[in-house]
Amino acid sequence: MVAAVFHLPLDADTRTDMPAAASAKPSLKAVPVDTTPPAAAAAPAQKAARDFSGLWLRVLPPAMGFGLLLLIWEAVSLQSGGSFPGPAETWKQAVTVFSDPFYSNGPNDQGVGWNVLSSLQRVALGFGLAALVGIPAGFAIGRFPFLSRMFNPLISLLRPVSPLAWLPIGLLVFKGANPAAIWTIFICSIWPMVINTAVGVQRVPSDYMNVARVLNLSEWKIVTRILFPAVLPYMLTGVRLAVGTAWLVIVAAEMLTGGVGIGFWVWDEWNNLNVKNIIIAIFVIGIVGLVLEYALIKLASAFTFEEVKS
Repeated sequence: MVAAVFHLPLDADTRTDMPAAASAKPSLKAVPVDTTPPAAAAAPAQKAARDFSGLWLRVLPPAMGFGLLLLIWEAVSLQSGGSFPGPAETWKQAVTVFSDPFYSNGPNDQGVGWNVLSSLQRVALGFGLAALVGIPAGFAIGRFPFLSRMFNPLISLLRPVSPLAWLPIGLLVFKGANPAAIWTIFICSIWPMVINTAVGVQRVPSDYMNVARVLNLSEWKIVTRILFPAVLPYMLTGVRLAVGTAWLVIVAAEMLTGGVGIGFWVWDEWNNLNVKNIIIAIFVIGIVGLVLEYALIKLASAFTFEEVKS
């Protein structure tokens, strides 16, 4: 900010002892004076420096992590004498694979895009069925102590069982590889949703339920007006865990059942001794799982409310 300082002419008494040149009537002059505080002037530069350092903290550590992975990968490739492909070879193969990800030359020869979509379809069906059964069951188990004591031993018994142990049961009952894979996803996805929803219901403050009893609310209104909003963060946490588990299981299940899917694609490429495609599939599985995880975390954070501290 610049202020103008004006020098006004002196009065007659004060000009009597001054030289003639100095006693002449001076003209008005505007002298620019910078009144901007030094701290305010330095603030933008400091802010830019802070933003720059924050950018480095966000970018540099992940870049160093990926760089370390590439170095280890290249070292393993050199140690194997070329039998294990390095990053450069795998990148060239990835360009070829993703140049046409949706080609189809028959049921056993399809692009990686079709395989990923087939796996996601199975995950969606198995996970959707698990949500339809598991979330209401979790509400009932958490709401009624009798049901909690009845089903807790069964959940504790069945939850640690490996998901692939359920696959032969699915093949025997459903007589098909695709429904058996969906059944395996269903049975491994249901437990996180049941447990987290039940825990959320049990942690609802007793004051809420006392108010419901005073107001003589019906069970439907208790569930929809009190329990559901309070349990939603727990429920979404169970959903996130269930989706991650389902995506892990489908790859292993498709390796055993065959057909179209990213797990079958990995096993088929192994039978063809195409290690580069297997590495590409590993990255594809990781990226898809990361996207699913990130989407559900954002969904959960949108429905999680934190208390504002005064």
